[in-house]
Amino acid sequence: MLVRHPEGRGYAYEPARDEASHTADRMRSLLEASPDRRAVLARFVSELSTQDERMLHLLLSGEDPRPEDENSG
Repeated sequence: MLVRHPEGRGYAYEPARDEASHTADRMRSLLEASPDRRAVLARFVSELSTQDERMLHLLLSGEDPRPEDENSG
């Protein structure tokens, strides 16, 4: 999960992927493991905050949410 590269007399480490990619992969893996994807998605969406629901709607419609919406929750 880390990438190592020389820096000075040692090494520096950085994530191989960003946190959003890692979290999305985990969410997808859990969804794929479920026998009832529809139920999982329905429950997930029903528990979103109003702001997250609005952001999801914008993302699904192809619109880019405003930067100030990204960190709201």
